[in-house]
Amino acid sequence: ASGDAEMAVFGEAAPYLRKSEKERIAAQNKPFDAKSSVFVVHPKESFVKGTIQSRESGKVTVKTEGGEVIFSMNPPKYDKIEDMAMMTHLH
Repeated sequence: ASGDAEMAVFGEAAPYLRKSEKERIAAQNKPFDAKSSVFVVHPKESFVKGTIQSRESGKVTVKTEGGEVIFSMNPPKYDKIEDMAMMTHLH
C-alpha cells in the first residue's frame, strides 16, 4: 500500500482523496454487518446510510433519513478506496 507521504503531491485536495493511515485502520476495525447495512436513495443527498430494522412479507424497514430503493452497502474499510474492483457492491 502506498503511504500518506506520496499524497503530498495533491496538496490541499489530499485529505479528500484518501483517508489518513489512522482513519483507514479505524475503518477496517469498525463493526460492520453486511446483512443489515444498506444505502437508501435520498431526494437531496443521492444516497444515505441505513440499517435494516426488520424484513417481513417482502417488505424491509430501514432506519435512516428516508428514501425508497435500498442497495447493499460496502464495509467502511472501502471508503475512498482507489481500486473499486475490490468492492463487493457497485452502484
